[in-house]
Amino acid sequence: MKKLVSQRKLIEYRNVTVSKNSRIVLNGINLVISLGEHAAILGPNGAGKSFLIKTITRECYPFYDATNSYLRILGKENWNIFELRNQLGIVSSDLVNMHTRNVTGRQVILSGFFSSVGIWAHDVVTPLMEQKVQEVLKRLEISHLIERKMNELSTGEVRRILIGRALVHDPKALLLDEPSASLDFRAAHELRELLGKIANEGTSVIIVTHNLTDIIPVIDRVILIKEGSIFLDGLKEKVLTSRSLNQLFSMPLKIIVEDGYYHML
Repeated sequence: MKKLVSQRKLIEYRNVTVSKNSRIVLNGINLVISLGEHAAILGPNGAGKSFLIKTITRECYPFYDATNSYLRILGKENWNIFELRNQLGIVSSDLVNMHTRNVTGRQVILSGFFSSVGIWAHDVVTPLMEQKVQEVLKRLEISHLIERKMNELSTGEVRRILIGRALVHDPKALLLDEPSASLDFRAAHELRELLGKIANEGTSVIIVTHNLTDIIPVIDRVILIKEGSIFLDGLKEKVLTSRSLNQLFSMPLKIIVEDGYYHML
């Protein structure tokens, strides 16, 4: 499927700064990602990637100390967080930890309709919701996991279930935080192939990672972040060079490309 990039902005940061315990963790971020784009935000641990995600999920708030400073998602600065989750599917490391418990895959996917962890007695599950769950299970090829408990699944299976949870609303974009963390080589490869399929079906995919191999072939834009600031932003082929990654990770690196994937040596 040919990628269609909309003129509508999905995420727009303008002069955004975030502090944590009196320390600046994001410093004057200017960043625009449009609907339809597939992008990766790459940086070492401690670069500010997690805080970037938390400003989007409203787990932390920036302070605006510059003229014309704002953070907009789909053109709006103020969101009801529950409505936002219907527009932007997010699979974070925190979400993975929250859902590794004694609930079934079906309950977790259904919980996406209620923005909860599992299904509660007061939650009313409708036939349309059940139908949507079946569509997601088929799309992600995870029907065999539906009645298994989350604390019995592998890390890769948990991530697939949580992607299903994020997709029940047909969000305009899917944002993933360190998607291959704790996965073995095979599980990581299978997850990356799945994300490529989702992207090719028309959902914007944004990956936030420190792992170069998480940047799947369909991604054509890469944003490098270092010490809370945008270090470099542009086309993948121009950004992912040995020189730029040497500077990003502060160590000598050699880049090789194989089957559309980038690797560091």
